[in-house]
Amino acid sequence: MSKSFFSSLLVIFCFVLFETAIVSNLNFLPASPDFLLIIILYISLNNGILLGETTGFCSGLMLDFLTGSPVGFNALLRTIIGFIAGFFHNVLNDSSFFLQMLYGLVATLVKAFLIFLLSIFFKGVQPYPFFSFVFLTEIILNSIFTPLMFMFLNLFSDFLLLKPEKNI
Repeated sequence: MSKSFFSSLLVIFCFVLFETAIVSNLNFLPASPDFLLIIILYISLNNGILLGETTGFCSGLMLDFLTGSPVGFNALLRTIIGFIAGFFHNVLNDSSFFLQMLYGLVATLVKAFLIFLLSIFFKGVQPYPFFSFVFLTEIILNSIFTPLMFMFLNLFSDFLLLKPEKNI
């Protein structure tokens, strides 16, 4: 468990830096793909609720400190997403390319809905304009990058995924 957790934290830390330093500064895109959301989705679907929540919380806390969002906002948002996705551990098939695209789409919609709900409690947080080009672009980008990120993360599955315990 600890090997998977620390490996996940290392991957998340690298992608937090990549997302905040490089991807967020790409001016030719109206929205950027949320790689951390996809990583949390991968870890939660493959490892369950506990690892999904903890990696979601840690990635959100890292995002809170590196962005201008209120402290705790992304941590709470990504913890909830990790819990919801972890709830479907061993229930959903994540090997199909199109199902992975659908998971990315649904995760983005859940994220937008949760941001809308959390914007009620956090001052200064703007909810997504649901019927906008920016939101549509993020949905499309997350849907396209989800299967690609799942293939990339599968390369490190020995480190990121929990091994079932053998009973003697």
